[in-house]
Amino acid sequence: MDKVQAIIGFRPDGYVLTNLDAFIDLVDLMGGVEFEVPQDMYYNDPAQDLYIDLKAGLQTLNGEQAMGLVRFRYGYMNGDLDRINVQHDFLKAAAEQFLSQGSIPNASKVISILAGSMDTNLTAANMAYFARQLMMCSSEDINFYTAPNTPMTVQNLSYTFLDLYDWLAMVNDCINPYSTPITEGMLDLVYLYNGSVCCTGVLNGVGYFSMGGGSVPTEDYEEEY
Repeated sequence: MDKVQAIIGFRPDGYVLTNLDAFIDLVDLMGGVEFEVPQDMYYNDPAQDLYIDLKAGLQTLNGEQAMGLVRFRYGYMNGDLDRINVQHDFLKAAAEQFLSQGSIPNASKVISILAGSMDTNLTAANMAYFARQLMMCSSEDINFYTAPNTPMTVQNLSYTFLDLYDWLAMVNDCINPYSTPITEGMLDLVYLYNGSVCCTGVLNGVGYFSMGGGSVPTEDYEEEY
């Protein structure tokens, strides 16, 4: 919760942490999710108990196949950023299929799966409220966003840095529940500005660090970095 606040500028009221087994079980409970797999996906790693074998095209994915889809990361032109897009597309398809049923199917089983897989500070009344609000949504009401970012190589390592002012605009347009806008001074993060890596918060102001010449970050920057 502290780290989320550092990134978005305000502290959320609640959190829900769900393990991966719940994802698999809920997809299966829905009877699978119809989804257009964007490319062939094959990966086998017995050490991680991970086996993925999907063919490109429209199909109904069961829970294990859906988990393979959202975990697969190889062969994308933009690596993890493309995987995030696939994850968003799948969650959108799952939400649309869920809402099309008009009610929560197998509600008692859904509650049982979540109760055994969830850590949250929400009350039962909170969760019932959000469930009712969800069922009042249309698919157009559900959107996913990726923070504006710029991938770069720094000291021979790959990073992606937030684009600060585009990020602030997204926070204020999409998730800030307050009338007061979130500003740069409310954040504590590393971002990119005019070709320089910068920090908010850690230096009681804005710290600028040159990208060129192989310079070594300051101690404060290195900790945040």
